[in-house]
Amino acid sequence: MFDSLKSKLKGVRSRFSREIEESFIEEVSLDEEISSPTPLTASKEVSAETESSDIPEASETPEPKVPSEIKKDKVAFSAKVRTLLKDREVHISEKKIEGPLQELEIILLENDVALQTVDAISTQMRSELTGSTKKIGSSIDNMVMDALRDALLDVLGEGFSLTSYISTHDHPVKVLFTGVNGAGKTTTIAKVAAYLKAEGYSVVIGSGDTFRAGANEQMKTHADRVGVKVIRHQEGADPSAVLYDAVEYAKAHDIDVVLADTAGRFHNRANLMNQLAKIKRVFKPDIVAYVDEAVAGNDAVIRAEEFNNAVGTDVVVLTKADMDTKGGAAISIAHTIGRPIMFLGTGQEYTNIIPFEPETLVSDLLGDE
Repeated sequence: MFDSLKSKLKGVRSRFSREIEESFIEEVSLDEEISSPTPLTASKEVSAETESSDIPEASETPEPKVPSEIKKDKVAFSAKVRTLLKDREVHISEKKIEGPLQELEIILLENDVALQTVDAISTQMRSELTGSTKKIGSSIDNMVMDALRDALLDVLGEGFSLTSYISTHDHPVKVLFTGVNGAGKTTTIAKVAAYLKAEGYSVVIGSGDTFRAGANEQMKTHADRVGVKVIRHQEGADPSAVLYDAVEYAKAHDIDVVLADTAGRFHNRANLMNQLAKIKRVFKPDIVAYVDEAVAGNDAVIRAEEFNNAVGTDVVVLTKADMDTKGGAAISIAHTIGRPIMFLGTGQEYTNIIPFEPETLVSDLLGDE
């Protein structure tokens, strides 16, 4: 998952570390020159006699060093610098990290991270790494890693635990799923139902997609496979009525959670968006979950923002995260619309859904052991 982004972040981390270490070497070298000036080769008071009789006419030209000796000198100097850097406070100039920052920005943009999210990551990296003296311990790379981790966690937000919400709110908890056509919303509902059953919660599904041909049958098949009840009406029925009945069933049978499906739609379809607004008024959801594909990248981010503006969104679910090599949608959505990611879909099986945990994702992206 997100393999392209992971490999490129590793490369840019190395460049940050290299540029910072080079700036330290320059600073340490300058300090060494100031504290240990080169001694004069001879006193100005040397007599003319000494100059004429004792000093040889010309010194022999030293033999040039062979490559192996040059390499040894560089290794020795690097070792000396590391010793001098330990527990030393040094100033990281913004100029020195400007190149790596620009490279990081390009990498993020190439991996479908939204521009405003790229700007936020870059700004925090610049702020954390520059503008003050830094005390260097054992690893410059760790310092870069910490700055990048902090920047990513800041844009990802805290995530959202559905089970924690259910355990602290009145039942039935009502979750309304929205999204565009073909994003995997119906399958995602079945996966969430299976996940909640495994966590010990009872679930009923409301088949509110009465618009698409075959949607009722598809949801019934999924519900039977995961072992939950589905409430449905005939094709073309009022979806608000279906979901109202699902809530009444949950209340009558002491069900913990109602998961409500809706027809896929685009924000510019006024009739369907108005219908969704009506569904919200009748169903009164505790959580509105927007579903889209992680592989859609920036398109998913834009659509999520448009849905949020049109009908509101509380959380996001991204499907097909296992097929996404870039990770742009996962990184950008929470920051762009100000709403957390709740789940990532990671495969075809009903068990292939994972709660979104920002720290786990960032550790994976940065290659933490």
